[in-house]
Amino acid sequence: MTTTVARLLADSLEAHDVDQIFCVPGESYVGLTSVLSERNSIRMIVCRHEGGAGFMAAADGRLRPRAGVCIVSRGPGLANAMVALHSAYHDATPMVMLIGQVERKDFGRQALQEQNYSKLLSDVTKSVIEVNEPEQASESIARAFHLAESGTPGPVAVILPEDIFDEATDATLDQPRPRVVAGPRSDDLARLADMLAKAERPLILAGGALLADTLHDQAVYGALRQWSESWVLPISPTHRRPQLFDVRHPNYGGYMGIRVPKPLIDEMKRADLVVALGERLTDTVSQSYTFPSAPQPQVPLVHVWPDPNEVGRVWRADLGIPADPYEVLKALLALPVPANAGRRRGWVDGLHKIHLSLLEKSWEPTPDGINFAAVVCEVDKHLADDAVVTSDAGNFGSYLHRYIGFRPGQEFLSSVVGAMGSGMPMAVAATLRRPGKQVVAFMGDGGALMMGNEIATACQYGGCPIIIISDNAMYGTIGMHSYVRYPERKFMEATKLTNPDFAAWGRSFGAEGITIRTEAEVADGIARAFAVKTKPVVVHCLTSAIQMSAWRRFGGERLA
Repeated sequence: MTTTVARLLADSLEAHDVDQIFCVPGESYVGLTSVLSERNSIRMIVCRHEGGAGFMAAADGRLRPRAGVCIVSRGPGLANAMVALHSAYHDATPMVMLIGQVERKDFGRQALQEQNYSKLLSDVTKSVIEVNEPEQASESIARAFHLAESGTPGPVAVILPEDIFDEATDATLDQPRPRVVAGPRSDDLARLADMLAKAERPLILAGGALLADTLHDQAVYGALRQWSESWVLPISPTHRRPQLFDVRHPNYGGYMGIRVPKPLIDEMKRADLVVALGERLTDTVSQSYTFPSAPQPQVPLVHVWPDPNEVGRVWRADLGIPADPYEVLKALLALPVPANAGRRRGWVDGLHKIHLSLLEKSWEPTPDGINFAAVVCEVDKHLADDAVVTSDAGNFGSYLHRYIGFRPGQEFLSSVVGAMGSGMPMAVAATLRRPGKQVVAFMGDGGALMMGNEIATACQYGGCPIIIISDNAMYGTIGMHSYVRYPERKFMEATKLTNPDFAAWGRSFGAEGITIRTEAEVADGIARAFAVKTKPVVVHCLTSAIQMSAWRRFGGERLA
């Protein structure tokens, strides 16, 4: 049956269970959006910046068992969206980005906004698929989703010339390809079980690949808890995956995020076996490649990751298992529990005791504004068991991981690679994917004005996130790095910011606006924010610049 490429593309997206697409309208793909609008089977979320659309798609891919989808126009549109591609690539987040291109007859002429996307995107995507023949359209969509969701998940770009959408084609619909799940070899499983049985101080780093299929999140959480209890193992969620294990569980071994506090990392380094279960391992998790040290770890290392190209790429693992970590977890639970597992109780309890001391809700007052700890601790009192929390990049995020008691059932979204601007669009995506759920976004004053305009998208589509802005009138993370590396040099002018009244800014979009100026106003201000149910809320917190992070302040030593 003859159809057009645009209609075949729409059929293919529907077949892949795509129910919403994020975009900034562009002339280079108007042939596709006109068909999608005519059908009205896929909701088009019109965004205000291509980077925002990309971050929304990345968040959507984390919230459902399918790659998120966005469409951007050629040239400047794609250039704006590249920050989201970079983030999804490093974060191992599945995403399919459809990108407009010039007409095929103009290839190579440097036509308006023409670029060679295979070259431009080679380092921030898993693959760039160019659809230059009508017969390849549906096959390209199927391949894009398969690649984005397989092995190490990541973004795939599909390039669509402007003149191809109205072309006729007799090509049939290429159905979705079943997700390939790799299981562990029996020999590897037996060796892992033996290494765990012999270890007296094992440390389990639980990472994002355990969340690859969100349909099974609760099963993953339950299996991880059961394994930790029966085998007596400490579980340490890794950077920006805090929801993997309940912080109050006695087997919680501490958060393995960026710059782990000294008392905890010193104890962790006493481990005689490290198992990276679904953790890719990066400089962030490994504390700048020092634990485990790269390329030769100072402790026996087991690396479980669903992609054989990643296992052994940086670290020499004593045992590498290129398999789905959940499959490994289920297989371990089917094995006999080590007879002497109980001897590790002291080791697990010691890690947990240090963790609890770091989680204590205590902080020191600051003379130049609110210590953001007070705000985060108050927010934690109001968080629902199924809340979604998003965080932009910045030192203010350290307060979340120190003071919020994340637990399974809650969801945390952020750019793991640390891209600023992600907090607001990810919160908007969460309100659309989880309607009626509590969504709280944390961001700094820097990130808020990068893509904070996506609050307009939330208002347009009925999203109601609570947006907490820490305004210390500077790029705080850069200020900290400047101070730590070059304490004798002046740097404040290079990091200072002049900000608007963020509460008034929020109200201008149609949101509720609340300002918190002192610690005495925190409890009432946060309670008022959580009481609003029908529109977004912007909470403008005038915070301290002296308190650089949850652990360090200007003119003082690291607090822990």
